[in-house]
Amino acid sequence: MSLDALTPAMRSVLERIQRARRGPLHTLSLQEVRGAYEIGAEMLDLPRAALSRVEDLTIPARDGHTLAARLYLSRPLRAPVLLYLHGGGFCIGSLDSHDSLCRQLALLSGVAVVALDYRLAPEHRFPSAVNDAWDALQWLAREGDLLGVDASRLAVGGDSAGGTLAAVCALLARDAGLPLALQLLIYPGTVGRQQTESHRRHGEGLLLDKPMIDWFFAHYIDEPERDDWRFAPLSAPDHEGVAPAWIGLAEFDPLLDEGLAYGDKLRAAGVPVTLEVWRGVVHDFVKMGRTVPEARLAQEAAARALREALWP
Repeated sequence: MSLDALTPAMRSVLERIQRARRGPLHTLSLQEVRGAYEIGAEMLDLPRAALSRVEDLTIPARDGHTLAARLYLSRPLRAPVLLYLHGGGFCIGSLDSHDSLCRQLALLSGVAVVALDYRLAPEHRFPSAVNDAWDALQWLAREGDLLGVDASRLAVGGDSAGGTLAAVCALLARDAGLPLALQLLIYPGTVGRQQTESHRRHGEGLLLDKPMIDWFFAHYIDEPERDDWRFAPLSAPDHEGVAPAWIGLAEFDPLLDEGLAYGDKLRAAGVPVTLEVWRGVVHDFVKMGRTVPEARLAQEAAARALREALWP
């Protein structure tokens, strides 16, 4: 598509990225894609904010593996807590790639943020990331008070693939009777088949395109499993009783329509939903706070949703 419909700042970012790239990411090796993402992940984001407490920790998974995590706290008090799950197509991304974003969420909301380094594909294919995320959320609900936070006031959130995992965790929490105050979903993937109009409209020429989505999913999940609701939460048989949702979307994103559809599905099930669409921006814009004004607005809106849901 033409870049003319984007905001000037967003258009400038994409033009710079296209000039700098050696070639399409999906043509590179897995390690090259991971390295390129880590190098560029925070170049466009705000400088890492100073917080009162940033602490690396570990969380046990069901198979005995130890998951790395990081706690962010902006104030020295017993704050409610958000489990944050990073994006990256289930194959790339890390604690460091989303460090600036997690700091901003903690700073702007006053909520403690625990970011999880769940295991990535293809070394750990579906449903490993789901299991890690759900194990971490249960652990945080059970043991979070040991971190000096108030785990009785708990939310789950994430961007892109992390938003998918957060939506799935909200459904699992509902089924397990684990109370959540909010699911914070930033352009989540919610369908198993990329057949929506926004995938057709925005599937090439932007930051996230069809070849890259296909590359991610080929590494993460087998074709027969793509209808499993733990990969495609829109396909879950019942959404009634899940946590209230805040959904933040980008106008020029292949994932736009499935995010809108998920909001509609939750509302139809009686779930309170706040949904915001930022105009003229593309997938992953929320991590471009240094250069794209809408990123800062989205971070502030997400933080406001956390404050309203978690603080008494």
